[in-house]
This record gives sequence, C-alpha cells and structure tokens, in this order.
Amino acid sequence: MGARALRLGSRNRELVYLSVVGILTGLGFASVYIARQAEVSWGSLTYAVFFFVLYLAAHVVARSTVPDADPYLLPMAALLTAVGVTEIYRLGNADAFRQGLWIVVGVALFALALLGLRRDYRLLEQYKYLFGIGAIALLFLPRVPGLGTTVNGARLWVHVGSFRFQPGEFSKIFLIVFLAAYLREKRESLAQARLKDVGPLLVIWGACMLVLASSNDLGSGLLYFGIFLAMLYVATARMSFVLTGVALFAAGGVVAYEKIPHVHERVTIWLHPWTTHKVFCPSTGGLALRQDCESYQWVKSVYSIANGGFGGTGLGKGTFTTTDGHQLIPYVNSDFIYSALAQELGLIGAAALLLVFMLFVARGMKIALQADDGFSKLLAAGLTFGFALQTFIIVGGVLRIIPLTGITLPFVSYGGSSVVANFLLLAGLLLVSNRANSS
Repeated sequence: MGARALRLGSRNRELVYLSVVGILTGLGFASVYIARQAEVSWGSLTYAVFFFVLYLAAHVVARSTVPDADPYLLPMAALLTAVGVTEIYRLGNADAFRQGLWIVVGVALFALALLGLRRDYRLLEQYKYLFGIGAIALLFLPRVPGLGTTVNGARLWVHVGSFRFQPGEFSKIFLIVFLAAYLREKRESLAQARLKDVGPLLVIWGACMLVLASSNDLGSGLLYFGIFLAMLYVATARMSFVLTGVALFAAGGVVAYEKIPHVHERVTIWLHPWTTHKVFCPSTGGLALRQDCESYQWVKSVYSIANGGFGGTGLGKGTFTTTDGHQLIPYVNSDFIYSALAQELGLIGAAALLLVFMLFVARGMKIALQADDGFSKLLAAGLTFGFALQTFIIVGGVLRIIPLTGITLPFVSYGGSSVVANFLLLAGLLLVSNRANSS
C-alpha cells in the first residue's frame, strides 16, 4: 500500500506541475496578445488550453506506463516547450502553428515509446550495431544527391517533397543507444585499452565525425565528440581517455581552422566580430565592416540581449524588425531564440530559463546514479549529457563564450526534428527512471 501511495503521489505532483505550466502558458499568450492589440483574445488562449490538454494526455500515458518515473521531467519539458512556442507565436503566428503540430508529433512518439518499451527497454541493447549503423546512415542522408539541402553553409537537411527534417537530431539518439550498449559490454576490456575492443567503437565514432566534417556541421561535431568522451569516461573512469580526446580535439580544431573556410569564418567572427575598417564580405563579393556582413547576425543578437536589461521589455514588446518589416536577427526563432527571450524577459527571465535546463540535467543525472545496471546508467548519462552539452553549445555561442554554431536550444527553438528527438530523449529518461525506482 505504501508503494502504491508513493506512485500516486509522484504522478499527482506531476499533474499539479503540469497545471501550473498550463496557467503560465495562458498568461504568456495573453501577454503577447495584449502587447499587440491592447486586449485579450480568447482565440489566442486556445493555444494554452490545447497544450494543457496535450500534456494531460502525455501525463495519462506516463501514469499508466511509467508510474514510478521522475515526476519533474515531463513538467519541465512542458514548460520549456511552452516558453518556446509562446515566443515563436510572438515572432510569427504561422511558425507557432507549425511548431505546435511538431509538438503534437513529439508527444505522440513520446507516448508510443513509453507504450512500446514499458516492459523492458533494455531489449534495445541487443540491436546495438543496428543503432550504430543507423546513426551513420542518418548523418549520411543529407549527402545523398536530390535529398540533401545546404542551409547557412551546412548540409544538414533532407527534403522529400514539402517535408523537411534534420536526421542528425535522431542520429544523436541512435549513437547514444549504441554507445551505452557497447560500452556496457566492453567496459572492462576498454579500461585495459585493448585495440580489438576499441576498434569497433572508433570506427562508428570516426565515421560519424567524417560525415559531420564533410557537412560543415560544427555544432553537431562538437556535440557528438563531447557525448563520446563523456560516455567513455563514465564507462571506464579513465581520465586519460578524456585528456587524450581533448588534446586530439584541440589539434583537429587548429587544422580545421587552417584548412576549412567555414571553420575559419566562424572562429574569426567569434574573435573579431567588429572591425573599424572594411574587410572582404563573401555574401556580396565586396568590402564591408564585418558587423555589417559576416557577424551581422551575432552582433544584432548581442544588441537584442543588451536591450533586455535586467527586467526585460516584456513579452510582445521586444524589437525584432526594422521599420519596413525586415527581421533584425536572421533565424531569430531557431538559432537565436535565446536572444529574443533575453530581450523580452531580461536577465531575470533568461537566468530562470537556464535554471530550468540545469534542473532537467540534475534530474537526469540523478536517474543515471539510481539505475542499477550498466546499460541503463550509460543510457541515462548519455541522454542527459547530450541535452546539457547541446544547451551549452547554443547558449555559449549566442553569448560569445565559444564560436557560434547552428544547433537548436532543446524544446525551445523552432524546428520539428529537434522537438521530436528531444521528446524521445525524455521518454528514454522516464523509462530508466521508472525501472530504477521500481526495483
């Protein structure tokens, strides 16, 4: 009876937090509409009601399939998606509608993953090589003639008719499953650094890196490399692997800076975003100040953050377009949505958003510590670290801590592939948490 009461208490807490998120979503949409029209539209509030009903359905599935799972992860994911879709709605109604559809798809796959793997998700371990090969295949898809599309210098997207998606987001999940299964099986041999056991691991990882390098996808390359090193360290506890990996990454970074124009451009923008004299502008073929050409997007992003100050301008009151209607920050709803949120929510709101990400990571790492088998530990640690590193890469790039890369802010940025992949990540963490707490 005590265990049953504990289960009900956890799921009831989850429901309460989801209700709070629903209220906050309604207030967010109302604030945006008031800023636009000086009145509240019940039509705009249907977004809030719709998302509350959607997450209520997700809660019902979680209650029946993973009753002992962590009660905080789903509400935090709901809050992040609510913040994201509210800001996207503020930036453009049509994009918010499409983002809403992708969230529906993400929640549906989240529910299917819980239903399909509720008995024992560890059966995924039996198909580790399929997941490894699948990770490479997904990364290679944008290189297929007629399918791949280049955006901002990186070939990451696949076009099939009117449907477009980024397979690298799902490749990340596949690679984490492969690494968790392989490292669990070979961790003792890997600790001894035997070549026959390290070989398959390096082949899969190296193939992923080669595809990413050929696609000019710097952000995903850093993300995959970080996940690889983190999971290798968790499995073997050998710091020498991490130090060797960091040294190899540094050496590779120097070579890439010297030999790959796209990398050289990103590093130059990071180090010298402003110039007092005109330099060559690749987009026009002429001369211009760097802040008016290559670093234009990042510079406008910094101005946006500065304009928010401590308390922000308020939802719906930020400045993101010129007087003639052109966007001040290109791709503001995807790569630079953190800049938009920092302007409208200020330092307080932006810091609160980062705290939600930190809490999500903390809960994920707690799940990894609670897991009682090697595969579950590595799976939870890999999923959580991937989530944390992706957040750091995009926020660090926007804030000029590291060179800017074009990846998404999990659950928040506009982009269907990212949203769906992160809901699968959430499902994986809840499955591990449920098994850890029920054993």
